[in-house]
Amino acid sequence: MTFAAQIARERRTEIAVRDRTRSLSWAEADDHLRRTTRALQKADLGERKRVAVLAGNSVDTLLAYVACTLAGASAVAVNSHLTASETAYILRDSGAALVFCDTATAHVAAEAAELSSIDAVICWGEGSVPGRVTRWSDWADDLTEPRTDVTPRRTVVYTSGTTGRPKGVELPLTSWVGGEDIAAHLAGLARNRMVDYGRHLIVGPMYHSGPLSGTRLFAAGVPVTVVKKFDVDEILAAIERDRIGSTIMVPTHFQRLLAAPEEHRSATDTSSLRYVLQVGAKCPVAVKQAMIDWLGPIVWESYGASEVGTTCIISAEEWLQRPGSVGRAVAPFAAYIRGDDGLPLPPNTEGPLWFRDTTGHGVNYLSGAGSGSDFTLGEIGRMDEDGYVWITDRLSDMVVSGGVNIYPAEVEQALLRHPDIADIACVGVPHDEMGEQLVALVVPAADRQPSYADLVDFARTLLAGYKLPRLIYLIQSLPHTAVGKVDKRELRRLLAISAAELSPLTKKVGATR
Repeated sequence: MTFAAQIARERRTEIAVRDRTRSLSWAEADDHLRRTTRALQKADLGERKRVAVLAGNSVDTLLAYVACTLAGASAVAVNSHLTASETAYILRDSGAALVFCDTATAHVAAEAAELSSIDAVICWGEGSVPGRVTRWSDWADDLTEPRTDVTPRRTVVYTSGTTGRPKGVELPLTSWVGGEDIAAHLAGLARNRMVDYGRHLIVGPMYHSGPLSGTRLFAAGVPVTVVKKFDVDEILAAIERDRIGSTIMVPTHFQRLLAAPEEHRSATDTSSLRYVLQVGAKCPVAVKQAMIDWLGPIVWESYGASEVGTTCIISAEEWLQRPGSVGRAVAPFAAYIRGDDGLPLPPNTEGPLWFRDTTGHGVNYLSGAGSGSDFTLGEIGRMDEDGYVWITDRLSDMVVSGGVNIYPAEVEQALLRHPDIADIACVGVPHDEMGEQLVALVVPAADRQPSYADLVDFARTLLAGYKLPRLIYLIQSLPHTAVGKVDKRELRRLLAISAAELSPLTKKVGATR
């Protein structure tokens, strides 16, 4: 018996989980979970017991993550837009022994599994799949009660590093309730304050740490509505129809909602909403103000990273008093602005924003690399006398576009393989809707003229579509610092003041998200 069976006795008619095409009661969710959990416990998952999930948002995807928890396995969240080679790297690096996928990702999953010497690829959904892929209905056919005396394991997410290679990291200890067995773990999840807000709405892709929190809420007994892809009409309809109590969004989601006709928004009953958490990137002041004006003082903001979880948080009331702030540090973190000598700078002084983890853990990757107790998330900021933080610039090259991290080094390394490119640099520039967009500046090889179509087709074989530069310019040479590194601050300045004078290879690259 899973937790869902116990809830089914108390809430017989409640829809436990739904997406656009399916809805399950708690009893039906129990049946699905029992089958998947039992099948996972019977499978040979190796010592690390890691299971990759490569699938778009759906009822099945949410239940797959929850079943991994119940089985004592560690789910590895894989971006469903990655190519087979990108996926294979994650499968090998994480040591995953089994891959979950849907029919939309089945061919990539099958190829990546073959490259990684993984035999078990389990698929749900309608449509054709490769011959080596097993249908979930054929695989999860055992109704025997799963064991509950297993130790829960942390979910793994991947976040790219400055070298361009993704880095795996387990769910941070600040988000991990632990427990010696599944019952103790579920009891810990039930203490999450978001449990009291009622039905949760997942709008972002579940391979990101923010939306993944919805899987933990479901395991705590919270009914969940899953949106496959962000759509304003579907979001508004779901909030009203399902009486949504909480959701997590990024600033781009806010901007798309606000772009909807005002009469459409005002006609939607949002009175059930009690908690909207904004994550992923600093939110433009005007956008945040408009969301608070619309929904009221229920809009909170969390600043942090997948590696460490929330480092700062701010309520709507606090934000209205300090517009633009991302809040104050939360335990176990202490924030400070770091000087060249490594010591904290005085209040209201701009500089690199650092954090100290008072538990000593800091950032720890699967590879063994770690930060120690002190770390930075790669941004410049300032703090006032009360400890409130403002983000003012970026210290690292990372680009946050629509709440998604894009690392220029990975894109540069891929495109440098093209024979028409002698040198390349990618930087992020401001964008009204996405926050930032990736721009590439290309130095052509001698006597070569890069073709837009060739570059795009070449890049798509190596990179997921969302990583492609949105704009590409030709440039005679790249500026360098005194020590020979590409001066990306100078490139950003050049783009800001004279992009019109550069030679555009193309205005837009039609990357998909």
